[in-house]
Amino acid sequence: MRFDDWERFGRFPPPSRPRQAKGGIKAATQRGRFGESWWGRRWIEVLESFDIGARLQRGRSYARKGQVLSIDVKKGMIEARVQGSRPEPYQVSIKVRPLMPTEWKRLAGQLSTQAIFAAKLLAGEMPQEIEQAFTQAGLSLFPEKSSEISTGCSCPDWSNPCKHVAAVYYLLGEAFDKDPFLIFRMRGADRDEFTAMLGEGRVAEAQTTEAVVAPEPLPSVPEEFWNARPLPADLLGDVNLPKVTAALPRRLGSLQFWRGEVPFLKALEPSYENASRKAEGVVFSEKAGA
Repeated sequence: MRFDDWERFGRFPPPSRPRQAKGGIKAATQRGRFGESWWGRRWIEVLESFDIGARLQRGRSYARKGQVLSIDVKKGMIEARVQGSRPEPYQVSIKVRPLMPTEWKRLAGQLSTQAIFAAKLLAGEMPQEIEQAFTQAGLSLFPEKSSEISTGCSCPDWSNPCKHVAAVYYLLGEAFDKDPFLIFRMRGADRDEFTAMLGEGRVAEAQTTEAVVAPEPLPSVPEEFWNARPLPADLLGDVNLPKVTAALPRRLGSLQFWRGEVPFLKALEPSYENASRKAEGVVFSEKAGA
């Protein structure tokens, strides 16, 4: 009996229970909407606008329980493995229409006019103005029609997308949060190819043509080369604990598809704080001994 027949008679087959997945990718958010950035949320909004919102809801629990085992974003395609109710994980594929070379060239003309695109993207942020650049080039950042996305899953569910595909959809939104360049790879351009469109290639070329500063000559006396000068007493200066714990990881953002039980930054913060305390104690003990 087809699913539509069960629905017509008011009877539904019992829901299947997924097997517990080991080492799966758990969503960073355990409640509420997915996506912290505007572009991560926009990805989910675009999918829901295709009238598949109810089906997307089925994948929320899968994404939060860590049923997705792996995700690989390629040019024009996402491949994933999702643990369902059967022993063998299901193979999920999501194909997105990549932009054609002529479309990328047209887009490059719009992007190269403003340095803000390169500055923000290289800092891990998607400038909202980029959507206007895509529009002016007659394109869109995300697919505009459901026909531009095709999905497949090896599970026996007739729904398209099924809950396994939907779980990957949600986790992709969080992955886009952390690395906006994944969106461009999905549309057909790697990070290096896209930054070249932003003018980064010309900047690097200009830097290599700048005058080279002559290196400082080596000491004429060999003994001076091997004997280091004495260190000044105030080499370290004032020693204070950092005002922001784990500042560098915070700047870099969380890892793609983090598998830990707690968020990435929360897992690192105790180690950074302990290291700072330990270093502070070592420095002050040496000063006291001096």
